[in-house]
Amino acid sequence: MAKLTKKAKALQGKVDSLKLYGIQEALELVKGCATAKFDESIDVAVQLGVDARKSDQVVRGAVVMPNGTGKTKRVAVFAQGAKAEEARAAGADVVGLEDLAAEVKAGNLNFDVVIASPDTMRIVGTLGQILGPRGLMPNPKVGTVTPDVATAVRNAKAGQVQFRVDKAGIIHGTIGRRSFDDAKLIGNLAALLEALNKAKPASSKGVYLRKLAVSSTMGVGARVDVGSVAAATAACRPFESNLP
Repeated sequence: MAKLTKKAKALQGKVDSLKLYGIQEALELVKGCATAKFDESIDVAVQLGVDARKSDQVVRGAVVMPNGTGKTKRVAVFAQGAKAEEARAAGADVVGLEDLAAEVKAGNLNFDVVIASPDTMRIVGTLGQILGPRGLMPNPKVGTVTPDVATAVRNAKAGQVQFRVDKAGIIHGTIGRRSFDDAKLIGNLAALLEALNKAKPASSKGVYLRKLAVSSTMGVGARVDVGSVAAATAACRPFESNLP
């Protein structure tokens, strides 16, 4: 195991690992310890009350962050005819079909999101071994296989984030950057938690949103009282939520 640097130890010492922080206090702590020279991302980890080994408890979906993510995404769309024109008008960076498939097979994947019109899946399906391992394979569950390619492109450009529970039952995601003010980060986090609540499997029993932690790219992490998110969001702006 690598030894912690003096700086890492100092930052780690600022966090009480046994304490549940209110979201505003946690963000103040995490942002204060984000001392890298670049604009660090603010990340979250949410422990869900699911058994991800069971197919009926796999939580997956997408949510548009109301305040964006601070990252501009390049979007590729598999479409033809009128759908291709709609995708271009919506701001897609790359649009095509056989030609785009050829680019993918050649290893040219200069994009962050792939969207496909349903009628193109006969071609897109052959690219699974390339797109799948990179998390780029279009999927109707997250809205990237859809006849409404224009809306999908706009959502991706607006800061849509895909989520999927890992084998340990944890959802990982980014809610913004250190440069975001707290209200924007809290608004994004509330949107993510609300989306997770809506995606709760019927077979999940007991407490669903079990644990929550926030951290920065290179800094510390802090445990958060889940209930404090709804309270803080309501204080920032009117918000109707199903959060506990």
